Amino acid sequence: MPIPDPQLQPTLTVPDAGRIIGLSRAAAYDAARRGDIPTIRIGRRIVVPTARLLAMLGLENGTA
Repeated sequence: MPIPDPQLQPTLTVPDAGRIIGLSRAAAYDAARRGDIPTIRIGRRIVVPTARLLAMLGLENGTA
């Protein structure tokens, strides 16, 4: 799954972010709970900021 442009899709679901980095749904939620995946809480919903995920992977400018 390619990482979307943060300006077009500012957040991802935790399972989608996990898929991008090769984790199962359960492993992605565990990583988010530990703080290994950057998250923000909006009400009861937990989402992953696309820009912070790119930064975490060292892909801020869209290249490796």
